Amino acid sequence: MPKQKFNEKLIALLKTNPDFTDESGELIPAAVKDHAWKLDHNLIELLLTDPDIKSTFFDEIDEHWIFNYNTFIDYITAKNFLANSYTQFRNKIGLNIDGKFLRERGEVSLVFPYKDCVLEGGQTKEEEKRKEIFFNEILAQDEINRMFDPKVLTNWKRHTASGEEDVAEIKRDDNGTIRENLIVKGNNLIALHTLKQQFRGQVKLIYIDPPYNTGGEANIFTYNNTFNHSSWLTFMKNRLDIAKQFLRDDGFIAISIDNYELLYLGTLADEVFGRENRISVLTIVHHPAGKTNNNFFATSNEFMVVYAKNKELAEINFFEMSKETEKTYNEKDEISRYKLENLMRKGETRNARREDRPKQFYPIYISKDLKHISLTKEENYHEVFPIENGTEWVWSNSPSTLQQKIDDNEIVAKKHKEEHIQIFFKRRITEYKGLRPKTTWTDKRYNATQHGTRLLEKILGKKSFSYPKSLYTVVDIVKITTDPGDIVLDFFAGSGTTGHAVLELNKEDGGKRQFILVEQLDEHIKVCKERLEKVITQEGILSGDFISCEMKEFNQVYMDQIQPAQSSEELVALWQEIAENSFLNWYVNAEMPQEAVDDFIAIDNLEAQKHLLVELLDKNQLYVNLSEIEDTDFGVGEEDKDLNKAFYGE
Repeated sequence: MPKQKFNEKLIALLKTNPDFTDESGELIPAAVKDHAWKLDHNLIELLLTDPDIKSTFFDEIDEHWIFNYNTFIDYITAKNFLANSYTQFRNKIGLNIDGKFLRERGEVSLVFPYKDCVLEGGQTKEEEKRKEIFFNEILAQDEINRMFDPKVLTNWKRHTASGEEDVAEIKRDDNGTIRENLIVKGNNLIALHTLKQQFRGQVKLIYIDPPYNTGGEANIFTYNNTFNHSSWLTFMKNRLDIAKQFLRDDGFIAISIDNYELLYLGTLADEVFGRENRISVLTIVHHPAGKTNNNFFATSNEFMVVYAKNKELAEINFFEMSKETEKTYNEKDEISRYKLENLMRKGETRNARREDRPKQFYPIYISKDLKHISLTKEENYHEVFPIENGTEWVWSNSPSTLQQKIDDNEIVAKKHKEEHIQIFFKRRITEYKGLRPKTTWTDKRYNATQHGTRLLEKILGKKSFSYPKSLYTVVDIVKITTDPGDIVLDFFAGSGTTGHAVLELNKEDGGKRQFILVEQLDEHIKVCKERLEKVITQEGILSGDFISCEMKEFNQVYMDQIQPAQSSEELVALWQEIAENSFLNWYVNAEMPQEAVDDFIAIDNLEAQKHLLVELLDKNQLYVNLSEIEDTDFGVGEEDKDLNKAFYGE
């Protein structure tokens, strides 16, 4: 039988199984291969129904038909198996090697669905439903050779309360660490690899507010918010793996998330940072009224997962004492102010019963005038046990610790109603560390509408960003995890809330915390810089200067132009420019034969065409590598060369 007719017969047969087709009835080769790899009975039974197909993919041994898995996989992987316009274009432009699509060669998949990520594994029918499917691209592992090299940084500006200035120097401390507030524009995964040399092991807190992957209403958010779970997790894992290298041994990472990906993120973060280093999962009431457009519960909270790099070394700060709490310290002696707290420990959840702590159940002896307290039985003294309403509780201290407090005049006895004696200890204001942070944050300051959206609108004088975090949510996580001289990193900078929070906290406590913000999207960078400029100007924060720069783009310029294209004609014109001026993958034919153009236009699917153009570009050349800074083709100016040397310490 001619090969073309055999192809048609095989494709028609496979299409009879709905597991192998998309919603339009087109065959999904990845799904077929997935079932073949699993030796799926339904697939094998289907192939056995046609004599020609049976004789091609099965061997007869002792009257038994044995599925030849390798022959089948090789056949459906061959470049001419699906001879549609999409396949024909890929053949003509050189996107196949050795008769196989590149996706059959590689172990790593690079995805550029408006935001990029490194993805592992193949695509099955369920994954094909993603809107970004046509931005998926598989590269062989050995092709990813320069992507994570340091990049040339350009467009340097220093932003001060007096305005924008050229950058004359990059300040460092005595240890050689850069001590500048930074905003870096560019792909955050590549930017992290660019920054790691300078900031490895230097960051006390990483706070990020990544895409929540919720779909629905949040799709108006400019980040891609509709990954499938596996893609989203890989997107996050690539970034968390490199981010971990930035943390000090006593550092923290805090990640905001909603319920949709919370459990997935927790599993991933356990893997990256170690389950033993999970500090807490905080609940933040950010929308007290609840979002009533949800189908079931009116959502009023989101979450923040917090991990230490090493739990044994990490310590959190306490929130400061409120004025209301300070007023409760209403007693005073020659040492300090204090308040009296009941020495009896009680409460069902505190292991406070006698059977829980038997060594802390013992008598205390009190003189008739209540002035003398003893642990030794004395004549005519009251004998007091930690008993209330017939329940046997315990004292807060062991006998030896309590004896020391008695000797130091820290224990007080008072007669309560009905001659009942109560024993107290002095809680001194000098001992008070502050309020231990709770796992549920309910203060009205965390309201994202009031202290996120409206606050940003007030600063900028316009609405320019969807769903910014409450400033005070970020202020408080920075407050309890950092000290005044620490570095804070946020590589999903968005509107710049983290930078604002660092400036706000420094103003509050006189600290010199430093922020490093990374953001890719032009509209976010603009908001971020404008916000921080206005904060330092309006509030006169003299120590709030920051430097902005960006990774020098090369192929990324075309990535940015492909996304918003509205027509095939526009893409063909862009293809011409790409062929003439960009770095193409080594296996791509730079020429544009008319038959390839015809096949490209015949695809008649704008997203598929965008995918094909993205596939032409060498991803190792999205940005200019630092090693190529002297190459005249990239046009790096002398001022940029000097600043790159200063930044990289070369």
